[in-house]
Amino acid sequence: MQKDGRFGVWECMTEAIVLRYPARFEPVDGGGFVVTFRDVPEAIAQGETIEESLVMAANALATAMDFYFEDRRPIPAPSEVENGEEPVALSVSMSDKVLAFNKMLAKK
Repeated sequence: MQKDGRFGVWECMTEAIVLRYPARFEPVDGGGFVVTFRDVPEAIAQGETIEESLVMAANALATAMDFYFEDRRPIPAPSEVENGEEPVALSVSMSDKVLAFNKMLAKK
């Protein structure tokens, strides 16, 4: 390792790209929340609490990405978060997969 922290010509990657999609958490009569994504309408989730809804939303978002992969459709980029929305992140590995997939489709 060199004095500046680099390994020869290879440098350590310290930052990863994480895609964060804006989600709307709507209260449901009787309790709980329904979560929807304007960029990915296929992703819909529900939970009893905000915390549970966030976990379910992340799972629904990842599942929706699989639909795009299977159908070989370009995956929409996340929009800016607006008032009344919260960002829901894909995992680093899923974000990488989405970016690589869209790049592959763009080359065809």
